[in-house]
Amino acid sequence: MSFHQEVSIAGSPPPLAKREITVLITSAVLLVLYYYFGKPSYFTAEIWPGWVESGRADAFDPEYLGLLKYGYWAVAGVVLRILVPCVVIAIVIRENPLDYGLRFSLKHAWVYLLFFIGMLPILYLVSTDPAFQQKYPFYERARDGGDQFMLYELCYGVQFLALESFFRGFMVFGLYKRFGYYALLIMAVPYCLIHFGKPVPETLGAIVAGVALGYMALKSGSIYLGALLHWGIGITMDALSIMQTQTH
Repeated sequence: MSFHQEVSIAGSPPPLAKREITVLITSAVLLVLYYYFGKPSYFTAEIWPGWVESGRADAFDPEYLGLLKYGYWAVAGVVLRILVPCVVIAIVIRENPLDYGLRFSLKHAWVYLLFFIGMLPILYLVSTDPAFQQKYPFYERARDGGDQFMLYELCYGVQFLALESFFRGFMVFGLYKRFGYYALLIMAVPYCLIHFGKPVPETLGAIVAGVALGYMALKSGSIYLGALLHWGIGITMDALSIMQTQTH
C-alpha cells in the first residue's frame, strides 16, 4: 500500500480555520520576540550600554540600577504577552479579548487556594536543593529584603500576569473552540520549553502545572487567580530560598 493510499484511508484533515491559524502563528512569533528581546539579559546587553553612553543612566538611583532589567522584563511581558495578543484578537480574529480569559472572576477560588496549600511542602523540600538556591531569586539583591525584595517581586508578579495571559489565555482560549481540551496539551509544549535551563524537577513540573492552570482557566473563564497563584508560589519559592541560604 502506498503512502498516498494510507493517508486517503485515514481521512482528510478538517479545513484550516482563521482563529487557530492566527493564534498559532502569532504565538510562535511572539515566543521568538520575547526570547530574543524581552528578557532581562537583552536589556543588560543591548539597551543599558546605550543609556550609560547617552547619560540617561545618571537619572536613576544607583541603589536600584539592578532592578531596571526586571522592570524592562515586566514591561516587555505586558507588551508582547498581553497587549499584542489583545490587538490581534480584536483586529485580526475580530473577537472580544475579554473572552480569552481576561474577565475577572473568583470562581473556584477555593481550588486555587488548595493548590497553593498543597504546594507548600513541595516548595519547602525543593528549597533545600542547592540548585534552586542558586537560581532563586533571580535578583541577587532581593536577598537584602525590604524594598529591594518587594520591588523585584512586583516586577515578578507582572511577569506572571503576562505569562498566564499569553499561555492560559491567548493560547488556550484561542485554540479551545477547535481542539477542545487538546488545546491544553498544545499549550503545554511551548510552556515546558520556556523552562529549559531551570532545574529539571521544575521543568517537568511545568507540564503538569501548565495543564492544570489551563484547565482551571477554562473552568473559571479567567486567568487572574492562576496568575495570583503562580505569583504566590514564586514569592514563596524566593523567600524559602533566601531563608535556606541565610540559615547555612
